[in-house]
Amino acid sequence: MQIVNVRFYVKPELADEFPSALTALTEATRNEPGNLWYLWSRSIDDPTEYVVLEGYTDEGFMAHATSEHFREGGALIKPFLARTPELIARKVDGDGWEPLSVLSVDE
Repeated sequence: MQIVNVRFYVKPELADEFPSALTALTEATRNEPGNLWYLWSRSIDDPTEYVVLEGYTDEGFMAHATSEHFREGGALIKPFLARTPELIARKVDGDGWEPLSVLSVDE
């Protein structure tokens, strides 16, 4: 499984518009056969900071990186950026999320 985390810092005047600009990219990515998750978050400390958490099968990772919507998404995102995004990308064991046992909730 491939995990990708990308942190974006957007221009303050465009920070509130950023999520709606990502709708098509997010939908296309989530619909890829090898996509396990594609989750956007906005920082509670800095309203110009957004993070996307991505999970892919090994095959799905390469398909995403070479997809048309990935290229188009990059072109769409770039005008929003205040600085170069930061990335963590790793191949990890497993195939998805696991329970956090120290915070287990009885059902």
